[in-house]
Amino acid sequence: MATPQISNQGQQTRFIVKRRQRQAQYFSEDLGNGIFLDMVAIPGGSFLMGSPETEEGHRDSESPQHPITVPPFFMGKYPVTQAQWRAVAHLPQVDKELDPDPSRFKGADQPVEGVSWYDCVEFCARLSQYTGRDYRLPSEAEWEYACRAGTTTPFHFGETINTDLANYNGKRIYAEGHKGHKGEYRKKTTPVGSFQVANAFGLFDMHGNVWEWCADHWHDSYEGAPSDGQAWLLDNNKNENHYRLMRGGSWYAFPRNCRCAYRLRNTPDYGNNTVGCRVVCGAVWTPLPP
Repeated sequence: MATPQISNQGQQTRFIVKRRQRQAQYFSEDLGNGIFLDMVAIPGGSFLMGSPETEEGHRDSESPQHPITVPPFFMGKYPVTQAQWRAVAHLPQVDKELDPDPSRFKGADQPVEGVSWYDCVEFCARLSQYTGRDYRLPSEAEWEYACRAGTTTPFHFGETINTDLANYNGKRIYAEGHKGHKGEYRKKTTPVGSFQVANAFGLFDMHGNVWEWCADHWHDSYEGAPSDGQAWLLDNNKNENHYRLMRGGSWYAFPRNCRCAYRLRNTPDYGNNTVGCRVVCGAVWTPLPP
């Protein structure tokens, strides 16, 4: 197995209230036919998972806030695109068949949607078999840690959100006191990276566009949650059809549902045109010097 080549990529990172330059370490997985999957290095660290009761849109399922320590990993720079999905769907089957073209809103660079949790697990299994690296869905803790990228605000770019920054249902306002305002409701997905708004880790589209499946089983609160960043799974295999987690919001979601801390559950066989995925990889990497 070839070792992924880590490189530096100069990148503009945009925030509502401040802008700064950042270099992201990444590698590109070659899926053939000119299709690549960019994987961004997420440094290990600690953060406070969940939301405070004072945050607008807070729900009991986001409590209690609790410290998590996450080991380093790689995460997809964007949600999985339709071109990437099609390439992997044509690889040898591991456990189940995959529809190579499940999406309603067509476009090679649009996020894949209409995929179930089971579909996304199969996608990761085929990708792992093809590359010899461990691809999987993120744990819920990894997802939130990667989304926040060191921030503690409701969104990685600040206290509020608008439709110049993300694709969601702009008919609703979030945090009016922070100059939230109504915006555009596009009623469909947008090509990944359209807004050119990355967080401090170099990830795009973490708020809105499509919901992203996580590995964990659903729990009604964080009481008893692990602190090591691993997926929180029920103890036995009888719970395979138990609710799973989705994160990030979608083109159809209200802004409060696109917050870093917002959690949504659904059955693992569920999939409609608001639901996609983003993959992580546990490949070993060494941070480059600053």
